[in-house]
Amino acid sequence: MVSKKSAELALLRALETGADFAELFFEDRLNNSITMRTGKVEDANSGLVHGVGVRIFKGLRSVYAYTNDYSEKSLLECAGKAASALPFARAIDRVKLHGSVAANIHPIKKLPGDVENSWRVAKLREGHKAISAVSPEIVQTIMGYTDSDQTVTIANSEGLFVSDRRVYTRLRFVGVASNGTENQVGFNAPGAMMGAEFADTLDYEEIGKRVGTMGVTMLHADVCPAGVMPVVIDKAFGGVVFHEACGHSLEATSVARGLSEFCGKLGQKVASDIVSAIEDGTMANEWGSLNIDDEGTPTNRLVLIENGILKNYMIDKLNARRMNMPITGSSRRESYAYAPTSRMRNTFIAAGNDDEAEIIRSMGDGLYAKVMGGGSVNPVTGEFNFAVDEGYLVKGGKIDKPVRGASLIGKGSEILLKIDRVGKVMTMGQGMCGSQSGSVPTNVGQPMIRISSMTVGGR
Repeated sequence: MVSKKSAELALLRALETGADFAELFFEDRLNNSITMRTGKVEDANSGLVHGVGVRIFKGLRSVYAYTNDYSEKSLLECAGKAASALPFARAIDRVKLHGSVAANIHPIKKLPGDVENSWRVAKLREGHKAISAVSPEIVQTIMGYTDSDQTVTIANSEGLFVSDRRVYTRLRFVGVASNGTENQVGFNAPGAMMGAEFADTLDYEEIGKRVGTMGVTMLHADVCPAGVMPVVIDKAFGGVVFHEACGHSLEATSVARGLSEFCGKLGQKVASDIVSAIEDGTMANEWGSLNIDDEGTPTNRLVLIENGILKNYMIDKLNARRMNMPITGSSRRESYAYAPTSRMRNTFIAAGNDDEAEIIRSMGDGLYAKVMGGGSVNPVTGEFNFAVDEGYLVKGGKIDKPVRGASLIGKGSEILLKIDRVGKVMTMGQGMCGSQSGSVPTNVGQPMIRISSMTVGGR
């Protein structure tokens, strides 16, 4: 990657006009992707990301510059340009780095470079066949395989010089059902911080059946009625509601600037007594996990909400200065071209004590949101609107019929207080989360939960 001597020289150059902190983020990453449409390979791509970002602080001021040239000359030029934006007197005149390699808590068995594209294509074809077998109404399948092998080195003026390797693999299963006049889609995209061995752990027949059945079921579903009613949100990707409507409002990116509905509420009740929420980067081989964050801080398990009480925010190095609070190992970035900031990793509502069958049986009439889709949220107010990709009306405590076109509308802080049931089994779903520092892999998760009443959009 880079020599310790070159990094020390670059840090000194970055500090030459008076910055009180400097950081370098070196990255080499190989990306691979294959897309298959209805059994035929549509494209196969590989690409290399290579570069270094230079960040400096002076108090609460921050400057970021980057280059894709690792040479010592280019590195010093980039550091000098960053320094020129902070014209003060020199404050630090010596940097001594202490090298290390981050402890790997996410073992990799088969690197992306260990397999051929023909092997990846064979895996995609398994998914295509499984989805297609569900029904003649499946008119198209879209399969995707992506993996990446990233090595980073982080150096800073506090003496840190640490390297880490991160390997990710993800597959995408899409089934399009059609009756000749309209289409509906089933979707699933499992991923992990694992090598190619992850593809061997998947049950392609089971995933394909689930994806195909979802598309066909929604094709024949009635339109969801609108109204205020109890809502049950299922496990796994159902956690996207907490992630978007509440999680982003707990990131220092929002909190430090007073742009969050949770500002100043540490130690206060913000959710139902049965709700605890966790932000955990240490879960072995999970999609959102890390050994170290993108500032070089070891990852950890952070309790955000415990039995309804707000316990922590997610805090990066710069916002720690603004908030006068310690960092939490939550700093992330898409690549060297982005300055890092506080981001989620594996964020989930913890398992509770309620039986899933009883959760639905005791709800009366309402909506069962089995699979959630995308949505929008305002982190300042917590107001959100999320699509339900697969939903069912519940009548008299029994699942009645599938409905489509449903959306969930509400405010994060209000919904947390209305959760009256939390199931016993928590699972997670994978996604890509976008924010100020780009797009990063994150897990969202929860057990089945019930909101006593909320607004359901429909017709």
